[in-house]
Amino acid sequence: AQVEQELAAATKAATEDHFDYLNWSYNRLIDHILETHHAYVKKTIPALDQYLTKVEKVHGSYHPELSEILHLFESLSAELQAHMHKEEMVLFPYIRDLEIRKQAGTSLSEPPFGSIQNPIRMMESEHSSAGDALKTLQTLTGNYRPPEHACNTFIVSYKLLEEFEGDLHKHIHLENNILFPGAIALEKEIFLET
Repeated sequence: AQVEQELAAATKAATEDHFDYLNWSYNRLIDHILETHHAYVKKTIPALDQYLTKVEKVHGSYHPELSEILHLFESLSAELQAHMHKEEMVLFPYIRDLEIRKQAGTSLSEPPFGSIQNPIRMMESEHSSAGDALKTLQTLTGNYRPPEHACNTFIVSYKLLEEFEGDLHKHIHLENNILFPGAIALEKEIFLET
């Protein structure tokens, strides 16, 4: 069963790498980010927190870095949840509205946050902070290599942390390099036309 799960995950990752995100509508890209990456983060945080808490409790006296790993992950997860909430409640609906207005050829009033560049700057800063936390986690875990004597929970914790990092890198790439620049250009285009 474990091999089947790993094969399914590898197949999904390989398939996802071949998506042509640049040709997707912003609406489709947002749906993908929400359904794939936001859903993954929301599902994985509680499991990882539980595993890391257990591993730190059992092995923390021999591995003092586990306490730092747990606290760093808890901080990162709180930041990510607040970050995703802002995207889901403010930024993504505005980008969807931009795309609808462009297709319909209708005007758009200026949002309360001014230019879309303002919330995007904040999101990119938070992405950078998350990236820094991931680098520290990678260092503290020795590149996600558990010690030789590690129990199954220890091994699973590190494997899941590594998977979490990989997903977050894809997630941030889609937003920083595709969605956000496109949304900035779309907003400029709409406001130039009106």
